[in-house]
Amino acid sequence: MFWYLLSRNLAPLTLAGAVAAFFYPPVFMIFKDYFLLLFAATMFALGVVLKPEEARSALKKPSSIALGVLTQFTLMPLLGFAAASIAVWQGVSPMLALGFIIVGCAPGAIASNVITYLAGGAVAFSIAMTMVATVLSPLLTPSLVELFGNRFMDIPFWPMMQTILLTVALPLALGMALRTRLSSYLATAEQAAPGVATIAIIIICSYAVAANQTRISDTPGLVIGLVISLNALGYLFGWIAAQLFRFEHSYRITLAIEIGMQNAGLGVALALKNFSPETALPGALFAV
Repeated sequence: MFWYLLSRNLAPLTLAGAVAAFFYPPVFMIFKDYFLLLFAATMFALGVVLKPEEARSALKKPSSIALGVLTQFTLMPLLGFAAASIAVWQGVSPMLALGFIIVGCAPGAIASNVITYLAGGAVAFSIAMTMVATVLSPLLTPSLVELFGNRFMDIPFWPMMQTILLTVALPLALGMALRTRLSSYLATAEQAAPGVATIAIIIICSYAVAANQTRISDTPGLVIGLVISLNALGYLFGWIAAQLFRFEHSYRITLAIEIGMQNAGLGVALALKNFSPETALPGALFAV
């Protein structure tokens, strides 16, 4: 029950953690050297809860998954680039603006599977999209960040790819491998894994807020408005794209959620590892 309540309350708990981090940063600054491990834990947890039968069910509609992932990696990077361009045009530093592009180029969030379930969407489709987008992210995310971000600054492609391989691909594979060996403990692991991921995401986002506490105090309303717009337009255009693809209703709900809910935790981790705390600010605000 504890893990269930924890994972079902990701949004308010993330908000509470962000508020606590803003008013008392030292509590979360102790995680400075561990945020990549925490993010790896969320991917490991996703690997543990991925059910082969659900993946097989969704894979019976490969064209839907392909269209969804294609939309994910075209629509959101373009929206992120547009937000970054507006931000720079209005005098925001390129380092901070780059954060919008990183968020836009991230794959779908693990939390989207839970939100899809609560919203009455197609859970298997959501899991398949998350899985495929996450597997492709070591190549696509750095490539897209380099493509759109080079306008503002030099992008370290290979270090970003290495970060994603170590914090996404490897722990995801380990989680999937462990699932096959859990046997009688599998039910307990499936209950605990989303809660573990929730804790990790809350700490990552809270640390990003703590590391940017002084910057957040001076954050222009424009940046906050762009973060909200990026999130909202992702949902809106995801729904419109699903209508154009003639998806059934549950798949429309799912695609809207998958497109709008970027893996901001990964964006924050990439920004903190390869750029600066300032670059992580849009991702931290996006997650909250």
